[in-house]
Amino acid sequence: MATKRDYYAVLNVPRNVGADEIKKAYRKLALQHHPDRNAGNKAAEEKFKELSEAYEVLNDPQKRRQYDQFGHAGLKSSFGPGGFDFSRDFTHGADLHDIFGDLFGGAGGMFEEFFGRAGGRRGAADGSRAARGADLRFDLEIDFEASVFGQEHEITLPVSEACPTCNGTGSEPGRHKETCRHCNGHGVVVTSNGFFHVQQDCPSCGGRGEIVTHPCRACRGTGLVKNRKQLTLKIPPGVETGSRLRLAGHGEGGARGAPAGDLYVMLHVRPHSLFQRQGSDLFCEVPVPLDVALLGGEIQAPTLEGWASLKLAPGTESGKLFRLRGKGAPGLSGEGPGDLHVRVVVEIPKDLASAQKRKLKEFMDTCAAGQYPERNQFKKHADEFQERRKQAGK
Repeated sequence: MATKRDYYAVLNVPRNVGADEIKKAYRKLALQHHPDRNAGNKAAEEKFKELSEAYEVLNDPQKRRQYDQFGHAGLKSSFGPGGFDFSRDFTHGADLHDIFGDLFGGAGGMFEEFFGRAGGRRGAADGSRAARGADLRFDLEIDFEASVFGQEHEITLPVSEACPTCNGTGSEPGRHKETCRHCNGHGVVVTSNGFFHVQQDCPSCGGRGEIVTHPCRACRGTGLVKNRKQLTLKIPPGVETGSRLRLAGHGEGGARGAPAGDLYVMLHVRPHSLFQRQGSDLFCEVPVPLDVALLGGEIQAPTLEGWASLKLAPGTESGKLFRLRGKGAPGLSGEGPGDLHVRVVVEIPKDLASAQKRKLKEFMDTCAAGQYPERNQFKKHADEFQERRKQAGK
């Protein structure tokens, strides 16, 4: 007979560990080695048995004290002459939800994470098992102005809503539903799946616990009818492309009186002729006349609050960036506005007349080489490169 491993080693915890850490360690390992996640893997099944045995001992203060003092031999009186009997905890109709629910606090926690669905028991034939309506997505294009100032927008979309003839019940007026005989109104059936008993929705009633015997003619028993719904959407200031607005209860109607789903509106902001946006910061390019760039002066830049004056120093180059703090887009969730970044672009006059060209040439002839420092620096670096190129080729 194989020698039993130390229970603390099985759960990979130190001997002085607290009860909460024991539970946490077992949960992690049980999820990893559970047979439902390792179908046909005998090693995983044996590992899970070993984990469950170790957990039952170390999670019980009295059994843990016996084990700490006498080891495995001290536990025979607790489990009977044969020691730990694994089958007694997982057979005779035991439900996984009961086992894991008691261990980790009811319907949530490990059971939901393990099976990917609600582990709690659902109601009987009281309508509580009817499926919640589906969530809907609606893509909406808005102007830049709506995204920064906010706006009310009317949208129309086709949705399924509660049938007015049967009030969403699915039954003809005056008729009542009958309790499902297959599940006796519980909405679930328990089937044996090898080592475990598995609970699943009743296939006859779809998990609702009741059967519509006289379907409503208007909705054919679904409790829903198609309708075009008009909504007023309030767009808050500060939204941008990718922002999502949630309208609770405005999605598809729920089957036979169940709650409606939610509507999610995905926003897409159209490109703007003046502003570009990155987060809450705005960017804008302002053309500047050549003489203002050369001699200096004042220009006007557009902001969300009106015009703002900028002073240019003499010799301002094209591409220079000015930052106007707090003049950007408003932030969501109470955040302050971003900044406005204004880039000046020196505009060269087009379609010069002969007299203008002549005067411009006369002016350029008066400019000395020293008045072009950047051009001179560029030529110096270029000449040095060409010289090094020639030396490398020898």
